[in-house]
Amino acid sequence: MTVKVRFAPSPTGKLHVGNIRAALFNVLLARSQGGTFLLRSDDTDQARSTKEFEDGIQRDLKWLGLEWDEFARQSERFGVYDDVAEHLKAEGLLYACYETAEELDRKRKLQRARGLPPVYDRAALELSEQEKADFEAEGRRPHWRFKLAQSEVTWNDLIRGEQSFDTGTMSDPVLIREDGAYLYTLPSCIDDVDFAITHVVRGEDHVTNTAAQIEIFNAIIAYRGEGTIPTFAHHSLLVGKDGEGLSKRLGSLSIEGMREDGLEPQCITSLLARLGTSQPVEPVLTLEELAGGFSFDILGRAPARFDPEELKLLNAKILHAMSFDVLADRLEAMDVSEAVWGAVHGNIERIGDAAFWRDVIEAEIEPLIADEDKEFCKAAAAAVAGVADGEEGWSALTSQLKSDTGRKGKGLFMPLRKALTGQQRGPEMPALFALIGKEKAAKRLRGERA
Repeated sequence: MTVKVRFAPSPTGKLHVGNIRAALFNVLLARSQGGTFLLRSDDTDQARSTKEFEDGIQRDLKWLGLEWDEFARQSERFGVYDDVAEHLKAEGLLYACYETAEELDRKRKLQRARGLPPVYDRAALELSEQEKADFEAEGRRPHWRFKLAQSEVTWNDLIRGEQSFDTGTMSDPVLIREDGAYLYTLPSCIDDVDFAITHVVRGEDHVTNTAAQIEIFNAIIAYRGEGTIPTFAHHSLLVGKDGEGLSKRLGSLSIEGMREDGLEPQCITSLLARLGTSQPVEPVLTLEELAGGFSFDILGRAPARFDPEELKLLNAKILHAMSFDVLADRLEAMDVSEAVWGAVHGNIERIGDAAFWRDVIEAEIEPLIADEDKEFCKAAAAAVAGVADGEEGWSALTSQLKSDTGRKGKGLFMPLRKALTGQQRGPEMPALFALIGKEKAAKRLRGERA
């Protein structure tokens, strides 16, 4: 069997870390098995779906390296869905219901008051043709429910193991709204059959829907005369570092927001691929390497704790490991030379920090010299002329100052760093000193802007 998976976002908003974790697992499964990854735009909600969101989703996926092999758009398949829906209606598996939202809410409240589960009572199945006609005459339009078999449904979940649900304990799911719009389930099941999806990898919040969907799959396959039910794998959901659920609406957790914040795509994929697994969270520069270590055996069932601070740490580690050649286009666009990158990349958290240190090295800065360090820095300025250019000059300068002044440790190095860079911390000083140059270094040590 050739593995084929899908990621099916609705273009009604931006992708966030929860979406991407599901997409990433699908991509890693496909790549680890030499399979196919389908991107499907679930845009049946025409009122809320936009081209702008669809473009944004594709932009985010490409930026993360999650390229798709095939693409489909649900709004181009309404004729297919209509055909299957009419068949299910004719078979009595889709039935018309005329209750209003308020009436259904009252029913649920009465059931709860009696200690009963709030399951739809199937009253619509008892309606006569005249009663239906009367509702239509009132201006009511039906919503359509799928008639569940009310039997035990089992499947082997690749993450959660053997699963069993009695569909008799569930409400018949609404598949078509009063306005004729399809809800997620029917088009999704039809597409999974028609596109020969072999594995559905998604969050565990969909587990309870799976039993009903398996019955819908069976009905579609019976009508089609071919097709198979996908294998399911329901992974744990992300929670915050405090164990609380993550809000999908937090802009800081959108992929677009992370990109604008200067994070590298590899830090996001490295973290999301390993959270909630038995493998260590570490910087991984390629999806191929991530895919090589991927299997459902490594995924745990406990909620995976997501801490944005881990992203920052991973981002720094990834940048520290990247050569100038890998980032040449971006660095050159910032006028950051290979020499500057080599000097500073081991001490930055975001690539934009390299431009800051470029300015420290090449632009004018205001030296930071405390009153008690002015004489020491003047002595250092005078001593600069006598040392060699390059990193060895720094070693010679500090050795001479240590001998002449008796200063050592922080008392020796910190005043020099602050005078030469205007900062209290940063990259290694030998490399910075070499790039700043002796003339500019002498001026800064004298307290001059240079």
